[in-house]
Amino acid sequence: MKILTLIKKFAYLILVAVITVNVVIAQTSSSTIKPGTITKVIKFKPPLVTTFLGRNSQTADVTTDEANQLINLPLKITDDKNIVYKISSYQFMYKKKSTIENEQTGKREIAFTTVADLFKSTPLPQVWRNNIGGSIQKGEELYFFDIIVMDKTERKFYAPDLKIRIQ
Repeated sequence: MKILTLIKKFAYLILVAVITVNVVIAQTSSSTIKPGTITKVIKFKPPLVTTFLGRNSQTADVTTDEANQLINLPLKITDDKNIVYKISSYQFMYKKKSTIENEQTGKREIAFTTVADLFKSTPLPQVWRNNIGGSIQKGEELYFFDIIVMDKTERKFYAPDLKIRIQ
């Protein structure tokens, strides 16, 4: 009985030793890159692009009639060679003007509310265009920001923001 127990213990020790050696060998052979080695990464310098909505870029002041037309147009990102870049995503914020009654004084006051969302296609979805279009007022803003575009090799980079102020 003692011999059988010794054989089991011996077999167990050999099994543990074999597993440990295999793990050590696997770890040393799989790490072909030496610690501290720096791999070169090709730097990407994004092109200088401009964001357009209609003929407006950067910050533009438009009339209410123009704004009601612009809300239906797609965003366009181009460079100085007129190359159009595909939009990956963007955020849009609408700063809406409304009037509220001050409960203390009973007088009407102007208040602004904002609604915003992330979009992956342009122009804005139809429900947004329906809710905004036709009711745009002076003092409101349409703001396109965090615009991510892709070049022909699908490298992503940011395009400039676009703010439309209604005058």
